[in-house]
Amino acid sequence: MSNPHGSSFAGRVGWGARPAVVVVDLVRAYTEPDGPFWLDAPSVVDGCAELVGAARAGGHPVLWTIVRFAADMGDAGFFAAKVPALACFADGAPGGWGELALAPGPGETVVAKQHASSFAGTSLAASLRARGVDTVVVAGVSTSGCVRATATDASAAGFRPIVVAGACADRSAALHEQNLADLDAKYADVVDLADARTHLGGAT
Repeated sequence: MSNPHGSSFAGRVGWGARPAVVVVDLVRAYTEPDGPFWLDAPSVVDGCAELVGAARAGGHPVLWTIVRFAADMGDAGFFAAKVPALACFADGAPGGWGELALAPGPGETVVAKQHASSFAGTSLAASLRARGVDTVVVAGVSTSGCVRATATDASAAGFRPIVVAGACADRSAALHEQNLADLDAKYADVVDLADARTHLGGAT
């Protein structure tokens, strides 16, 4: 990952001893062509599947997040004011857009959230700490939104944040790359899939 910010940035947090993969909002709304948030980035599903497979093979926890609001959107706050299409994630909304594009494995936690960060107002941090996790490997969508917010809040919560470039996507390649560069400079280590597989013990 190139560093456009200069030598004062882009240090490394490194991998700890107990990583977990957090797949952020990889739901049909983003992955299917007629979805309200379709990203036109089919490789993100394959990338997440590869990452999750490596974590499972290495015996590491995998956790998933989804966005879920009350039927009346009463818990959506100003997030829905900015992004009205989030109503597709209301309880009972038609289309099933909040369904995960990949199936969680037995015992894998699915965290419902109402904000961009997977940590804000959820049990994610407690669930990770209960498993002894020290490194949060972030994948999913979108790079500039919920992936970024999750990675920055992972750092604030005392976890080592790792973002896997090949397992994230955004509405354009430019947004994706710009946000990866900024994350790598200031908040997280950005790695490729091969590096993540190696650290998770699922390299082939």
